[in-house]
Amino acid sequence: MTKIELITKEDLEMLRHQILEDLKVFFIPKKKVVKEWMKSGEVRKMLNVSASSLQNMRINGLLKPKKIGGTYYYRTAEVQALFD
Repeated sequence: MTKIELITKEDLEMLRHQILEDLKVFFIPKKKVVKEWMKSGEVRKMLNVSASSLQNMRINGLLKPKKIGGTYYYRTAEVQALFD
């Protein structure tokens, strides 16, 4: 014997909402996590400049990085402010 199950409009509406939520997970891009600090290579890539150009920016005071153990770290907000 087969069991008959009735589907209501409310059931279909709930299914529609569930499918839409599932699709959002797959197709809507996740927000990028913005780092507070960037290394020199990341800054050079973002600004599309050479290592010597980045060094000139440091020397001229355009960027004020922190140097930790031989590596320069730049505030992301400070680098992005160059575009404003």
